[in-house]
Amino acid sequence: MVAEIIAVGTELLLGEILNSDSQFLARELSKLGINVYYQTVVGDNEERLTQTIKTALSRSDLIITSGGLGPTHDDITKETLAAAMGVELKLNETCLHDMEAYFARLNRPMVQVNVKQAIMPVGCIVLKNNNGTAPGGIIEKDGKIAIFLPGPPNEIVPMYQESVAPYLAAKSEEILFSKTLRIIGIGESNVEEKLSEFMQNSTNPTVAPYAKTDEVTLRITAKCKNEEEAERLIAPAEEKIRSVLGDAVYGVNDDTIFAAVCRLLKEKNMKIAFAESCTGGLLAEKLTGVPGASEVLEQSFVTYSGAAKHDLLGVNEVALSEFGAVSEPVAYEMAEGVRARSGADIGVSVTGVAGPDSDEKGNPVGLVYIGIAGKNGTTVKKFTFAGTRERIRTRACVNAYAAVREYLMAL
Repeated sequence: MVAEIIAVGTELLLGEILNSDSQFLARELSKLGINVYYQTVVGDNEERLTQTIKTALSRSDLIITSGGLGPTHDDITKETLAAAMGVELKLNETCLHDMEAYFARLNRPMVQVNVKQAIMPVGCIVLKNNNGTAPGGIIEKDGKIAIFLPGPPNEIVPMYQESVAPYLAAKSEEILFSKTLRIIGIGESNVEEKLSEFMQNSTNPTVAPYAKTDEVTLRITAKCKNEEEAERLIAPAEEKIRSVLGDAVYGVNDDTIFAAVCRLLKEKNMKIAFAESCTGGLLAEKLTGVPGASEVLEQSFVTYSGAAKHDLLGVNEVALSEFGAVSEPVAYEMAEGVRARSGADIGVSVTGVAGPDSDEKGNPVGLVYIGIAGKNGTTVKKFTFAGTRERIRTRACVNAYAAVREYLMAL
């Protein structure tokens, strides 16, 4: 089955909101083995929307629209879709009742303009909206399927999962099932070099690399009848990848390097403390975003100034004045200082130049030092990152966690 996604809304064309609906739908359709060949964004214009719908129907078996189901005059998706497919519209009493009940639950009056949302294509499968006023629907005609869904993410996502996914699954003979392996400490080109022949010769499942911020993901995708069969197909490919890349594989699917480090700290019954300068608390924020972080995080210091580094961490004033805040000796003393003063098993320091200008010592933007202090001594790594201020801070954070993981794996 070939599908096409049409996102409706002038605000999308103007870049005022992100087109997350199309991303969500494409990802979900791929899980069902439905090929999405086209994605279109069109404004709230009847002529252009009609042309877009007719083009989609001429080349796709399934079209799914998102947005344009509201009560105002510029919400025209449902009406335009019905006209393009030659289907009449009629007030649906069940939809009207559901809408009245929705407003009653909110203790708000339903105005007359909302009745427009209860006018539905005759014979369509109505998709109940449990999170808003606009029902969705499915039109089946002349071998084509058109599904119209509301635009707000808190409405389209549950409506798809509750109603559309089961409907489409019943029509799909195969599904696409993916498992993602998350890799850190080795670049995309190195991953591809090590696994080039294996990836080129893989057909079912296929293996595809994707680069993220200072890490790589490998997506293993199998086409099959069910998840059980997919897991049997994926298992040998995963085993092969892990045998080649070893400890560089830190997690699967939605895992993060922050959660992986948290798990390792728990397993080893160890606590960590941070001393941050250029990252400004980002390391602590990422760890506290992981459930169970309270078991492993001892303390965190944001020591932005030289005085704070000296007063809170005990960094030698001579080192600060001679080498500067962004230097290997200062990163070394920050890591040792935070470990000693917090009583944690591991002390982590980050100091660098996030930009947009170089520091007082003339250090270039992107220069970052990351220190790790533990029972086996203290090490400092030097990095040079490119990009915006936020990107440099993010990369420093990810690489700090990668260094902590490397330290923990070696224990």
